[in-house]
Amino acid sequence: MQIMPVSELRNHYAAVEEAVATGGPVFLTKNGYGSMVVMNMEQYESLTGNVEAMLDAADRQAASTTMRYSHDEVFGALREELHRAEAV
Repeated sequence: MQIMPVSELRNHYAAVEEAVATGGPVFLTKNGYGSMVVMNMEQYESLTGNVEAMLDAADRQAASTTMRYSHDEVFGALREELHRAEAV
């Protein structure tokens, strides 16, 4: 884990960029507290995956039907799936 003061981004951008390129995300602090995380595009994409595409697909599906699920149905099914995956 790389932690730097946010001033490094302002004063030594190239060093922060190099740290991100070689070691992954850089956690920036301001007055000793976490302020932000800097990462490259590939790292960001691996975290977010295709979330936007999946949300678009869900919107299209919702527009094509009147069927709706409750909060408990959706998250209950997700929890069951996670528990099954953990058991494997």
